[in-house]
Amino acid sequence: MDQAAGLRALFNPRLGQLVPVVDNPLVAGSEGLLDALVGAYLERGLQVLVVDAGLRARALADLAQINLAACIETLSPQVMWLDARGLVAHHLDARGSAAELLPALQDAAPQADVILLRAPVAELARVLAPPLRQSTRPVLLTDLAPENLRAAYAAMKWLRERAGSVVFGLLVAGSPQLKLTQRIATQLADCAERFLGAALPAWAGITPGRELGNPLRRLARDCLLCEGPLLPPPRHETVLRTR
Repeated sequence: MDQAAGLRALFNPRLGQLVPVVDNPLVAGSEGLLDALVGAYLERGLQVLVVDAGLRARALADLAQINLAACIETLSPQVMWLDARGLVAHHLDARGSAAELLPALQDAAPQADVILLRAPVAELARVLAPPLRQSTRPVLLTDLAPENLRAAYAAMKWLRERAGSVVFGLLVAGSPQLKLTQRIATQLADCAERFLGAALPAWAGITPGRELGNPLRRLARDCLLCEGPLLPPPRHETVLRTR
């Protein structure tokens, strides 16, 4: 580790943990899926930095090259937001890796317990370079449309081959009681195991306006790197609207 990394570990042992989310702007209700995932962390009392590097996000401000922290917007005492389309490209090294992005975000928002990064799959693959590739659980998004299910599988395959990711989470924009929602999750998990040697142990169906369910809480918990002080018991239901 470099000197700065050593100092961060010494003075701030609870660095923000990365939760990568694969951007798919064609998924109906994708913003609601993101809100629900953030809400699962908020009800545990965690502070969340949402970094939106998705295709529809606003471009990263020029100021970020000098002072990334100044570009972070505070939405509530627990939620911070960074519009960051193009952010990954600014942290590429000579090998094409963007592994230094996470330390930069941790430095910019040291109070964040969770750093939720939404980005296109090709950019996430550059971020999830060693050692992050084996210590993160990318979250896939889909709805009930067959083309978006195929896109989720393609993203899983890309991250498996390019970043070495093995375990994934899945958020489905659809009622968890619907047989179609359940079949989509089962089908994706089966394909991951049979064709990619990957695992999809946790998924959650999300219906707008409904309270958070235990499957979502489990998925959010499992995406974190540890289950120590970052995972206090959930508090009362938190109503979230990040945007």
